[in-house]
Amino acid sequence: MCVMPFTPFHLGPALLFGLALSAVFDLPTLLLASVIPDVEPFCAMYFHVQGYPLHGFFHSYLGASILAIAVALIIYPLRDWVNRIMSIFRVSQKFSFRKILFTSFVGVYSHVFLDSFLYGEMMPFYPLEVNPFYTLFTAYPVYTIIYGFCTVTGLFGIILYAYLIGKRKSLELAK
Repeated sequence: MCVMPFTPFHLGPALLFGLALSAVFDLPTLLLASVIPDVEPFCAMYFHVQGYPLHGFFHSYLGASILAIAVALIIYPLRDWVNRIMSIFRVSQKFSFRKILFTSFVGVYSHVFLDSFLYGEMMPFYPLEVNPFYTLFTAYPVYTIIYGFCTVTGLFGIILYAYLIGKRKSLELAK
């Protein structure tokens, strides 16, 4: 089992796919939604919550659905402020509530999916008390594969960002 309950690794795939598929995904929403489930293990550790698993309810698809809706409802009205932050990175993107909501679900669900391979205490299909992904790959340390995937996609995301910025003075992502 992995020992890191929360990491920035989920940002790697979010950056790459958020840039490469900007017509489909809202980049800042995908970045936030891909890491927001890790507020749960952080709080469980920080507040010393006894008997609560580090990867509990919000690391299930049901709990992640609640997070996705919350992220969309928070990001949408703050989008003008988010756009100002994005302008620091010379990125702009048109948005809609529908795109933000869809992206929120993709972000939190991808987080649950990737973590399901790493943490035995997770119940991704809660209320079913089962994690069919945890023991799926036993021949090779699965955390190496998952963290490797996240790292490589993150590096490609940075390269893609640099390439796109290099082509233009600023980057307007697809509508």
